[in-house]
Amino acid sequence: MPKIIGGSLHEHREQTRNRLFAALATLMEERGFDAISFAEIAAAAGVGRTAVYNHFADKEALLLGYIQHETGKYVENLQRSIADINDPVDRLRAYIRAQARLDRVFHVTPGTELRSILSRGAAQRLREHVTVIEDLLRDILGAGISAGEFPPQDINTSVNLINSCLTGRSLPENAAEWERCLEATEEFVLRAVGVRTPAPGLRRYELSR
Repeated sequence: MPKIIGGSLHEHREQTRNRLFAALATLMEERGFDAISFAEIAAAAGVGRTAVYNHFADKEALLLGYIQHETGKYVENLQRSIADINDPVDRLRAYIRAQARLDRVFHVTPGTELRSILSRGAAQRLREHVTVIEDLLRDILGAGISAGEFPPQDINTSVNLINSCLTGRSLPENAAEWERCLEATEEFVLRAVGVRTPAPGLRRYELSR
């Protein structure tokens, strides 16, 4: 019988899944999803190959589980980071900074390469996770319009444009350059949604990781 990790079967299951997610993330950074095998993921996680099937039917199911796990953590952290922010402009700034801190695009939206290797059903399930994050931005924009901070606009179009601007882009590694680039991105997005008055001084909202 395999050794139980943790103090209970529930803890064992959670820790095993977390090991598999960590191994998958590391291997994807090194080689990309389509270049790794299910057996390699199991070996990197220190989990028996047959035991992996108790958690995920195949590599694609593991990827979707990982995305769901990461998206859930991201949404919870983002919700906490904006919970006490009342000003719609500052809430939008917090959203932009949270997006900039994402270290893997799989949290938000797949690139062309990732979409091309997923089945139609898996791609649809992935889209459902993306929608959760889009809904947060819709709420921010809707509240801003209601408060008169943003002019009336097609919210769905604005959401698509903002996320296209924020995802799949690289920020400089130098801290000062990173900050300047992020501030420019903030101001660009604020102008895009119709903020016409000078934005208040930057406030720092740290997204817990």
